[in-house]
Amino acid sequence: TSNLSIRVVDMFSPIGKGQRGLIVAQPKTGKTILLQDIANAIAANHPEVYLMILLIDERPEEVTDMARNVNGEVISSTFDEPAERHVRVANLVLEKAKRMVECGHDVVILLDSITRLARAYNTVSPASGKVLSGGVDANALHKPKRFFGAARNIENGGSLSIIATALTETGSKMDEVIFEEFKGTGNMELQLDRKLSNRRVYPAVDITASSTRREDLLMDKDLLRRIWILRKYLTDMNSVEAMEFMRDRLLKTQTNEEFLLTMNGD
Repeated sequence: TSNLSIRVVDMFSPIGKGQRGLIVAQPKTGKTILLQDIANAIAANHPEVYLMILLIDERPEEVTDMARNVNGEVISSTFDEPAERHVRVANLVLEKAKRMVECGHDVVILLDSITRLARAYNTVSPASGKVLSGGVDANALHKPKRFFGAARNIENGGSLSIIATALTETGSKMDEVIFEEFKGTGNMELQLDRKLSNRRVYPAVDITASSTRREDLLMDKDLLRRIWILRKYLTDMNSVEAMEFMRDRLLKTQTNEEFLLTMNGD
């Protein structure tokens, strides 16, 4: 299904150079595997891109798995490390990426997860006295926003793309507050759905809730028109039906173009 995941992403929330993307996921929806698929697709199709995978507050076995299966630089700070180290590692990665972009390189950072990074910043930031609901310090989210906001395409230079996962419905009020703060800041959003992963339908993407802003800049006009027709058709279904419909159709074709051209585009 790895190939399928990427085809779904390419069709409904395409990623360009300089993208600031958010993968919104509940626990156990397959976000880490999806990130791995995205990393491998970038490495295969765009070998000129420098790929960095930053794992913050993740399980050690996931770090090992990522390092073995992904052709890119894997930098990690596992959950048994202090918050200070999470923050230091994240800062080093960002500064390295910025220097490379200044030299004209295209860099991609895949971050798992921005929620945990924001929690770490919240732990290490000095108390300002203003506390938001969920125990988040009012000033603590400035730095993770700066991290996420660094993603951009530079005229006559390189580009920095950041694709980050954001956790929702973890049962923690703090995670909800952090997610709400980051909600409108990305220009690509991929929503994963627990209902799909519970039925073992992968990729567990909620198609109607996932989109990229200004996708017309990334796609051919005719294909985009066909995707819009397809989206209209899929909005009448729930997320499980939509994904199963797409999955059956995509498995019958080799490429997205081939699939879209089999539709009658009226």
